[in-house]
Amino acid sequence: MKKPFLDAEILKKHPCFSKEAHKKYGRVHLPVAPNCNISCNYCDRRYDCVNESRPGVSSRILTPYEALERLSIIMDRERISVVGVAGPGDALANDSTFEFFKLVRKEFPGINLCLSTNGLLLPEKIELLQELNIQTITVTINAVHKSVAEKIYSWINHKGKLLRGKEAIEMLIENQWTGLKMLTEKGFYVKINSVLIPGINEEEIECIAKKANELKVTVMNIIPLIPNGRFKNIVRPSHALVEKVRSNAERFIPQIRHCKQCRADALGRLEEEKDIELELLNTALAFDYCDSV
Repeated sequence: MKKPFLDAEILKKHPCFSKEAHKKYGRVHLPVAPNCNISCNYCDRRYDCVNESRPGVSSRILTPYEALERLSIIMDRERISVVGVAGPGDALANDSTFEFFKLVRKEFPGINLCLSTNGLLLPEKIELLQELNIQTITVTINAVHKSVAEKIYSWINHKGKLLRGKEAIEMLIENQWTGLKMLTEKGFYVKINSVLIPGINEEEIECIAKKANELKVTVMNIIPLIPNGRFKNIVRPSHALVEKVRSNAERFIPQIRHCKQCRADALGRLEEEKDIELELLNTALAFDYCDSV
């Protein structure tokens, strides 16, 4: 199968889409999106630990202007090719995401912008994504069938209305796949993230891959469950199981194998595991030391 993510120039410098790029270029996630509009049973965002590297955690929440300030410092010393918003909530569920991107577009007009979303609001936000020229989007999709999705999600909050059960699942699944179709038809580069949850969605992953192929999604990233939240007692899938599921899915869509399941405030190349706040603190301490000599 042709690998479209290697063909586009913009993706040759995107470390989360390209295996080659992740060794050369850095990315930065700015944690400006605190609110989430769905409840995933594997997610727990109540605390942060500097030793943790997983989605949904950050040292602090930044305002759009604070994030721009940090970006201006980081851009001078890191080989940043992508500026993204990956939470710690859902990027599309926070107006601050778009306020920040507008500031970045003005200050760094040529930089590639990227965001991650659960897809609930995709159908109504795509025009705004186009206006900001955000060409790379990651959508987390863990199910095709509603019976499987019901085991993964507890509720959704759609425009202030809390929905549970069948009504919630139907809206989430419909909006995810409708939004995904709209994205690819409009020329966005799309990565699907699917969390592999043993005993819940192993077989579902192949269904997701098939449908993603039909919709011309760029690439897929199958990530092993990090036991947390309501799924804290589920054993993390083995490397062998993850590779088996990836190999099955790879028959339909190219697979990413270098994902590090990054924090919402990740910085640098994927293997560096840097935290924005710690890096800035270390820089400040270094400056203080130099000034004292």
